This record gives sequence, structure tokens and C-alpha cells, in this order.
Amino acid sequence: MPKSSRNTRRDHIGPARPYAAGRTKEESTIRKSSVHSSNLIAPNTGIGQHFLKNPAVVTSIIQKAGVMPTDVVLEIGPGTGNMTVPLLQKSKSVVALEFDPRMVREVLKRVQKTPEERKLQIIQGDAIQTKWPFFDLCVANIPYQISSAIVFKLLAHRPMFRCAVLMVQEEFALRLSARPGEALYCRLSVNTQLLAKVDQLLKVGKNNFRPPPKVESRVVRIELKNPPPPVNFVEWDGMIRLLFNRKNKTLRSVLFTKATLRLLEENRRTLRSLEGQSNTEEKARDILERILSQPRYKDKRAKNLDLDDFLHLLAEFHREGIHFTS
Repeated sequence: MPKSSRNTRRDHIGPARPYAAGRTKEESTIRKSSVHSSNLIAPNTGIGQHFLKNPAVVTSIIQKAGVMPTDVVLEIGPGTGNMTVPLLQKSKSVVALEFDPRMVREVLKRVQKTPEERKLQIIQGDAIQTKWPFFDLCVANIPYQISSAIVFKLLAHRPMFRCAVLMVQEEFALRLSARPGEALYCRLSVNTQLLAKVDQLLKVGKNNFRPPPKVESRVVRIELKNPPPPVNFVEWDGMIRLLFNRKNKTLRSVLFTKATLRLLEENRRTLRSLEGQSNTEEKARDILERILSQPRYKDKRAKNLDLDDFLHLLAEFHREGIHFTS
């Protein structure tokens, strides 16, 4: 989604890269026959394309997004432009990020010679690899295979934006707001809730898409916490990733594997050396034993801990010189 002068059409067609590393045989076949006999563009399901076709759902999403006339909107995956056009009508401008060159041409065609044409900027490319421009609001109908990557990129994006309104598969949406003890509670839940507030806005049935996906969808709103919590996110995610790798096991079972103890001991020695401190006879294993024997963590499992528990645990580890990255 490119930049250009005010009086010229703001579009940019750059080299496209697939969301996945390689292109499947099915994907190549779909790309060759890009149009149905009914003259409708064929969705490329190989990259997760399912076009939202119900205008009532589009209207509801835009209303819930709270688009304002001063907003710059980032739309990821505009498809045929069913949501792009009404977004253009309500916002200052729309930056549309699209991988499929067929969709780029379709969206440009829809706004050609209309008042909305000058407000549209298109960037063709991979939503994960492409650097995002400034935006106030993000609206996206995201393919399942890149949902996690998009959410993590949104959580890390600066400068901060007002909110993101995303259409995702139902199970993924529920993971975002899952609570401790629930089956869907996972690393994604914890990291998202650390950095943002998540609201479930709307359930969208399969038949609102062309072609219908195999599962139901939901629309969620993500609002970044401002200011963000004072946490080293790399360290935080290092711990959370490790603990949720086996979330049903006790914290002790997860952290007392040979590989983990070796990693934590190496990190501890490296950091003490960098800080000019001599290494003590106390090992990482002894420190972990002391922390995890506390009533708050004894026999506890990651699946049952909340944000406060994890924040307290990370602070305890750091106080004792245990770090998850070197």
C-alpha cells in the first residue's frame, strides 16, 4: 500500500510473495483458472481466501470498528473490495495490503473514476513480511494460517493505533480471550491479554462467505494497552513459550528437564559474566527449586495461572538471576 502525490492514483504494485513458504500444486491450479463461468473471481483457497459476501455483515463490522472521517485505515486482505469501498467512504484514506495481484486489479477497478479513488493506497505483498505504514485503525479478514503472525505483529506495531477489528476463525477468536483453566487457554491468550484488551464482537456463519469455510468465524476487537506494561517482552515470551509447550505438566516438570536446566544455567553464567559478577556455586537448579517450592507455585500448571501469577513468577526468576534469553 504505497504512497503517492495527492493528484495521482495512489497505487503501488510490488513483487508478491506467498503467505506460506512454498506454493502448492492446488494453489497453482487455482491461480490459472482465476474466473468462474459466472465471471466471479475464483477465491484462491490455497492461501485462505474466503470472500465476505453479506453486505449486512460488512456494515456491522464497519459500525463496530467506529471508523471516523479522520482515520487512516489499514485493511489486510481486501479481496474483491466489498469492505474496502465502504471503508473509503467513511475514512480519510485506506491502505490496502493484498498478496493476490488479481485482487489488486479488482479493487482498483472498483474505485476507478470515483471520489474514493484518490483515497486508496494499495501495497501488493506478504502481510507478514511487508513493513506496515502508519494507521489509526486496522480492519482485516485474515486467513487462518497467518492469524497468529498478524496478531503478534499488531501487538508489536508502533506507533500505537486505536484498535484492530479482525475476522478470524471462531476457535482462534476464543483463544484470544480464553481464561485460565479453559481448554483453549494458551500462549496466544496470555501474550495477547498482557498487551491488549480483547472483545468478542460478532459471530459470522459460514454461508456469509464465498466459498463457505469449514468452520464458523468471529469478529474481535483488539485495543492495545497504553501505556504498555513495563515488561521485557522477549524475556516474558521466552518463559511463556517454554511453560505452555507442556501446559498440563507442573512448572517443576517443565523446567527441570536436562535441556532447560542447561539453557538456564548457561544464560545465568553469561549474564553474570557480562555484568562483571563472579559465578557462585549455587546452580540454576537450586534457584528453581527454591522458587517453585513456594505455595503460590508448588504443583501448579501453566494452564491454571493468570497474568498476575506469570508476572510475579518472572519477577522472582529475574530477582534470582534466572533469565530465558541471553
